[in-house]
Amino acid sequence: MTDSPYPELKKTHTMAHTGRPWRDRKPPPSAGVWGVIQGFGNYWTLVAAIDLGVFDAMESNQVNTAALLAKELDVGLEPLRHLLDALVSLGYCDQVNDFYELTETSERYLTTNGPASMAALVRGAPGPHQNWTQLASTIRTGIVREPVENDMAAFYGPLVEATYPTQLRASTRLGLRLGWTRRPNLKVLDLGAGMAPWAIGVLQSSPGSTAVINDIPGVIELAQKTINRLDLSARVEFRPGSFHEIDIEKDQYDIVVLGNVCRTEGDHLSQSLIARAHEGLKQGGSILVVDYFADNTRKFNPFGVQMGLTMLANTKRGGMLTNEQVVGWLKRAGFGAIRLMEPIGVHFVYVADKTPRAFTN
Repeated sequence: MTDSPYPELKKTHTMAHTGRPWRDRKPPPSAGVWGVIQGFGNYWTLVAAIDLGVFDAMESNQVNTAALLAKELDVGLEPLRHLLDALVSLGYCDQVNDFYELTETSERYLTTNGPASMAALVRGAPGPHQNWTQLASTIRTGIVREPVENDMAAFYGPLVEATYPTQLRASTRLGLRLGWTRRPNLKVLDLGAGMAPWAIGVLQSSPGSTAVINDIPGVIELAQKTINRLDLSARVEFRPGSFHEIDIEKDQYDIVVLGNVCRTEGDHLSQSLIARAHEGLKQGGSILVVDYFADNTRKFNPFGVQMGLTMLANTKRGGMLTNEQVVGWLKRAGFGAIRLMEPIGVHFVYVADKTPRAFTN
């Protein structure tokens, strides 16, 4: 049955006459579907602009016309103008009479030297792109075509470099809320640290603090370079290897960090990691479980749900983490005083304390 040109007029065939009056209205628009379809092109538009150096060129020039940018970037004028107009439509540029300028969003996040640059993250965050074309097969068979575990250093090396500015900002802001500046001589263990933004947040905030930083060979060297550059090496021990296998001293640490690692490990291994963290902490010490969590109904936090799908598409064991799931892990390990914090938008941290068993739930 085709749609009525006048849906406000009830016809004999409408839902109003078959017990579902809330459907007796104009059909919903197709814009939502088109938004997803065009999202594919929008993503590659942004990738192309970053690869061509459009944002950096616009930042360095005082005057930006399509012709001047085309000459500087050595690309065709009309194709570049089309790309620039697309960036305007996406809110990454402004344009008046063929003069283009960056929006504040682009200045902050899409230039290489932006204060919270995500330029390097754009390509890496979705994981291997070919895995998305095989998502139906992955769901059908449970087998990921090219899981990142096949060459973890090759994947995570560029990714941790790309995420470092965002993670350091989150770490610093969390430290302000937890009062690290007023807590000297903290000892922190950062498991799967990447470039160690969470350990660095403690080291730069807490006077006299020290850190043990762990990650796999091929990634931990990036943390070493960062620590050396910040002149923090005298306060840091590096411990390469799998966070499931390295030695962790019992009752030694004030803070143990699991920064964006549980989502790749699955239920069993994540619980094991949290239990290891509990053993390593002093009485009263805190675990930080950092990630993009989904709400318990998996309906109201699209970012957390999509992050879970990214893990499903690209890892052997990973998936979505719900608040209920993570709180359950923490309680079973013996943690108490569990609280959820949001140091930056949609990026959450569970902070929980090692408390006497009699006071845990």
